[in-house]
Amino acid sequence: MAPSGSRSVACWRVLYWIPVLFISVIVAWSYYAYVVQLCIVVYLLVYHVLFIMFVWSYWQTIFTKPMNPLKEFHLSHSDKELLEREDRRESQQEILRRIAKDLPIYTRTMSGAIRYCDRCLLLKPDRCHHCSACDMCILKMDHHCPWVNNCVGFANYKFFMLFLAYSLLYCLFVTATDLQYFIQFWTVTRSCFDHCCSLKSNGLPDTQAKFHIMFLFFAASTFSVSLAFLFAYHCWLVCKNRSTLEAFRAPAFQHGPDKNGFSLGTSKNFRQVFGDESKYWLLPIFSSLGDGCSFPTSLVNADPEQPSSPSGRNPSIKSAGESHQFPPKPLRESQSRLLNSGQSEGSEDRDKRGTSNPALTIEKET
Repeated sequence: MAPSGSRSVACWRVLYWIPVLFISVIVAWSYYAYVVQLCIVVYLLVYHVLFIMFVWSYWQTIFTKPMNPLKEFHLSHSDKELLEREDRRESQQEILRRIAKDLPIYTRTMSGAIRYCDRCLLLKPDRCHHCSACDMCILKMDHHCPWVNNCVGFANYKFFMLFLAYSLLYCLFVTATDLQYFIQFWTVTRSCFDHCCSLKSNGLPDTQAKFHIMFLFFAASTFSVSLAFLFAYHCWLVCKNRSTLEAFRAPAFQHGPDKNGFSLGTSKNFRQVFGDESKYWLLPIFSSLGDGCSFPTSLVNADPEQPSSPSGRNPSIKSAGESHQFPPKPLRESQSRLLNSGQSEGSEDRDKRGTSNPALTIEKET
């Protein structure tokens, strides 16, 4: 017999799918109401293009597994045992400092400590956070979305953006094409049977279908408003190269918090999410740049205690008299073009800041 705790966890996992099921039912019903009840051939061509792209991107957002930190960021068995045996804070600091020296980690906690996850037993890569719902560390975590029952992060953020874009276009298209029939519905009185028949002959469905037309308009227009605000907000985040978490709390570097620490300019920020090849921009196919574990920054001064890369290669590239920090992994050609074409915005002010490295302390985060 299964323990009560296991049954409770299984029940909660089923409940997590209720928002996804709700959206799926609404989408399926909207398809029926528009295609079967409204059924205007000219509109159906555009409708099906938007519908397919909307469902495709929604599917990708839901079922793309979030990416986790590489094994290099996990503590080895010997390091785990060594860290557990040490009771003194100074000794624990030295252990984490030694491990961090071999990794391209430039962000810190607000107190200046190495970002360590005591649940996953790893040093968190830049922009990585632990999701309590998924119970794992997610690369470039943006937020956990109940409407997709998944974490939105490095692996599926592009899909999430396209999902917002196509769902907004879908709702706006349905609202615009349904508007004239919605108006006709409200202007028709129940006593004017002849007038109703005339409208029906002009394209308005019969009385049984009027509920679908009315509710379709209300649902599409309501979702359009909420989606417009959400999509605009995430477009702003993409242009600033910030996640939702970073918008609420700026990432901390060796010199302190810096909300523009990862911003490389609007064009480069956009390409970091959607990639260099424009033919993939509108398709829910993964094309984001990088590996999710390390990101180029607009900071000029590197942490003197951090290596250039785990393999000893120096990822710093001079451009217009300034140096930029680049991911430690070998860069694809598209990434090199992204990072090698001009100065990063706001770097002149940051060049004047000091490079002192605060004392590292253990600060376990979840």
